[in-house]
Amino acid sequence: MALRLADGTASSDVLDRAVAAAPEAFAAPIDGVHTLHNLIEGDWRAVGVPAAVRTPIDNTILVRLPRLDAATAHAAVVHAATEHREWAGTPLADRKARVTAALDALTAHRDLLALLLVWEIGKPWRLAGADVDRALDGVRWYVDEIDRMLADGREPLPGPVSNIASWNYPMSVLVHAELVQLLAGNAVIAKTPSQGGAVCLTVAHALMRRAGLPATLVSGSGEELSEVLVRAPEVGAVAFVGGRSNGGKVAAALLDTDKRHFIEQEGLNAWGIWNFSRWDQLAGHLKKGFEYGKQRCTAYPRFVVQRNLVDQFLDVYLPVVRSVRFGHPLAVEHDRAASDPLPELDFGPLISAAKAEELRRKVDEAVRGGAVPLYRGRLDGAPFLDGQDTSAYVAPSVLLAPPGRSRLMHAEPFGPVDTIVVVDTTDELLAAMNASNGSLVASLACDDEEEAAKLAVDVQAFKVGINKPRSRGDRQEPFGGRGASWKGAFVGGDLLVQAVTVGGADDRLYGNFPDWTALPPNV
Repeated sequence: MALRLADGTASSDVLDRAVAAAPEAFAAPIDGVHTLHNLIEGDWRAVGVPAAVRTPIDNTILVRLPRLDAATAHAAVVHAATEHREWAGTPLADRKARVTAALDALTAHRDLLALLLVWEIGKPWRLAGADVDRALDGVRWYVDEIDRMLADGREPLPGPVSNIASWNYPMSVLVHAELVQLLAGNAVIAKTPSQGGAVCLTVAHALMRRAGLPATLVSGSGEELSEVLVRAPEVGAVAFVGGRSNGGKVAAALLDTDKRHFIEQEGLNAWGIWNFSRWDQLAGHLKKGFEYGKQRCTAYPRFVVQRNLVDQFLDVYLPVVRSVRFGHPLAVEHDRAASDPLPELDFGPLISAAKAEELRRKVDEAVRGGAVPLYRGRLDGAPFLDGQDTSAYVAPSVLLAPPGRSRLMHAEPFGPVDTIVVVDTTDELLAAMNASNGSLVASLACDDEEEAAKLAVDVQAFKVGINKPRSRGDRQEPFGGRGASWKGAFVGGDLLVQAVTVGGADDRLYGNFPDWTALPPNV
């Protein structure tokens, strides 16, 4: 069946709307392609060496993103520190008013921000809208709660917060964090993720700046800017969200400093299945788990299954995998009415053709090493446009018993690839669930919840669900990681505000630190 783009969703149309919403943040197009500005020293400036940014949907060029050098980025940091000193002295009522004005402006452009996320990071429409909504709803909760959170005399940090985040949740992770940091009295600096989200973040920061918020947005390679954004003496705190390789470099750069930091890194989140029979309940969780192709830090790509339950588990699991829907997020039938909803997909492309090829290589390596391919999907039959580049798309795969030397055995794939490990004892169950030396979330499927609770004590995850998944959480829910999945202060709820403010002499934060780990109660 021939498909077409839904009305008004072409990348050129969406980018035209972005330019109309924030004309100050875009240079005049060259050969039909816009170049983004950087938000530095309070203004949008045409500085840096432009590099093409492609959409993972069809590999066409969306915009050009200029990369700054370290000297220019440092000048931006110095100016942000000057703004921070003024902002820290701004009365809380005024800060709340300006953050609320920014939220109102972002809300007015909600659909535009969501469509930009569809094109920039391949997120299906429903999930893109949820990313924007979670950011805005979450910050409004903080606006209502911030007086209580600061009532014990907590003060802003000595310098601005430097935010380095991955591409997968530009609004609900990065912009959300920035707005809360601003609310607490800190100026903010954000680095645009190199792989996606640049236009959405540009529009969002233009609206934030118009509301009078001291926000800086810079772009460039991590190698070039890391020294400035992490170690510059003007920076009061570093917030990092990403993989263990880059997160480890950030943590190492902070070892000889006392700089406040919160470094979220991935872990291999596992779902253990032991003495379990409620399969219909599990099936719904399995399907939801494939949202956004498992390109998120709280996805569950590992299932550890008791041997005598494997057949029953596969009876439920494999039909779910075969039912997963993926393809072009904006492709619709030719006779579709303009008022009809956009496609309801579980995921679209991975973030890039390079990431897709890397994941395919990992699957092939695991199979060559002895893993049993229980299921390998195909792109054939998925909804794509005629002639569309599909190099960033990967169909779901399921591997049984990945070999110990496989990269899929100890690290998350960050894509729609699941691995299944079969165990005979609870010791083996726990060892397999803890294969990555710490994770953000985990779950246990077990009929006897008391037995599950006992097992959960030895699962090295920040949050452990019993017969349900766990997630990052919203509003009052804390978030962090165990082991190598997290360094520094935990965040979420009151903890996020505590992490970006300073208390009295006995102020001791919850988090993973070199000398101690302190977990918040009732995680």
